[in-house]
Amino acid sequence: MDENLIRRAIARDPGAMEALYDTYAPSLLSVCYRYCGNRNDAEDILHDGFIKIIHNIGTFKIRTDGSLEAWMMRIMVNTSLNFIRSRLKEKNFVDIDPILDKIEIQQDEEFGEEIYMQLSQDQVMGLIGSLPDGYRTVFNLYIFEKYGHKEIAGLMGCTENTSKSQLSKARALLRKKMNELVRVKTTKAYEKV
Repeated sequence: MDENLIRRAIARDPGAMEALYDTYAPSLLSVCYRYCGNRNDAEDILHDGFIKIIHNIGTFKIRTDGSLEAWMMRIMVNTSLNFIRSRLKEKNFVDIDPILDKIEIQQDEEFGEEIYMQLSQDQVMGLIGSLPDGYRTVFNLYIFEKYGHKEIAGLMGCTENTSKSQLSKARALLRKKMNELVRVKTTKAYEKV
């Protein structure tokens, strides 16, 4: 990213703000989508997050290439987490998916790992988006943001064991959904032959 553009954005130049939005909105939207699981909510989170970026751009310190994008991503992750927390409060959840946490998910080992290469990135992201809120949130924080379970527990207001359990069950459920999708694709391919 052009350092001059960043300096103009810090100086509140509307053209620079628009250029930042045009440049980063697609990748920031995908971060929001990973957390909330649907496009409408992701767009709302993107909007709220970008308002925070505009209000706080003056606090950004230019360090290295990519530091602005990382800073904006962090704002989007935090905005997404705030959205999820507010939704969980509205539903009066005491813990992350307490009912689903009791469900045992059986892993389907019918397919080897290489079969998953048939799935597109959009399909995988759609499956991640279809995970229950708690599973999806812990999965995203652990896998994509590289948080540890202690950090996740602090962010989500749960125990480390709950975070570990949610991650384990998210992975198992994701594998099950991937197996189902691969099975459907394979069946359709055989039907065409």
